[in-house]
Amino acid sequence: MTTLVLDGGLATRLEELGADLSDELWSARLLLEEPALIRQAHADFFAAGADVATTASYQATLPGFARRGLDAAAAGRLIRLSVELAAQARDAAGRGLVAASVGPYGAYLANGAEYTGDYDLDEDGLYAWHLPRWEILASAGADLLACETIPSYPEAKALARLLAGTPGVRAWVSFSCRDGERLNDGTPIREAAGLFAGDPRVVAVGANCTAPRHIPGLISCLSGGLPVVVYPNSGETWDAAARRWLGLADPVEYGRAAEEWRRAGASLIGGCCRTTPEHIRQIRAHLT
Repeated sequence: MTTLVLDGGLATRLEELGADLSDELWSARLLLEEPALIRQAHADFFAAGADVATTASYQATLPGFARRGLDAAAAGRLIRLSVELAAQARDAAGRGLVAASVGPYGAYLANGAEYTGDYDLDEDGLYAWHLPRWEILASAGADLLACETIPSYPEAKALARLLAGTPGVRAWVSFSCRDGERLNDGTPIREAAGLFAGDPRVVAVGANCTAPRHIPGLISCLSGGLPVVVYPNSGETWDAAARRWLGLADPVEYGRAAEEWRRAGASLIGGCCRTTPEHIRQIRAHLT
């Protein structure tokens, strides 16, 4: 089975490169202020062995940019820029794919809701909220969309509707999970993944921004269906109130764990929060 190595935590790498991301726009702020730094971060992950660059659009939204005084046209240009920067790094590396990040509604809220699924919008509201950015990213020239860190069943249903209404787009769908069986809102991952079964445009389903210890159980829940994508966090935990990470993680151990995830059935493997180019280098080394 061919394994695709994804990149790691884009914001983590940007912080290593000196960026201050203590802002509700997070890495998306750099689309406005330091786009070259984003391109460098993508290049560093490609150099470490990644096959995919995931764009800096996770927290880039029209309403988020509107709070900074940007109109819809300017915000749209920045969202498209996220794809252009990843493509430039891909082209310079001479290989790879660009996945346009479709982050959850909770990322826009900037209150940790992507870790709970506790939203103030229902499925219809989530569909309407996602639609403008979805249309921009779907037409921006990325190889596929990365619908990621999805914590709730209503948001998964909204994304399934968006996919159904967008011919020609490919995507993976990745949930944020509380344990080895359930999304953060308590929905069994098997049920949420079932929304995308039979859709040929969905290249994989799985989990990200989830503790590594939960990944084997989640892969087991998803086995036998679509290809499985996993890119957990480093094993550290985010203190939303203090806005800081707690704990430590070892890239070599992460690489060894990636071997286990592949044996369990995952075919797209990378890292999320707090994973660095060294984590991706270790994944590549252990999977080669």
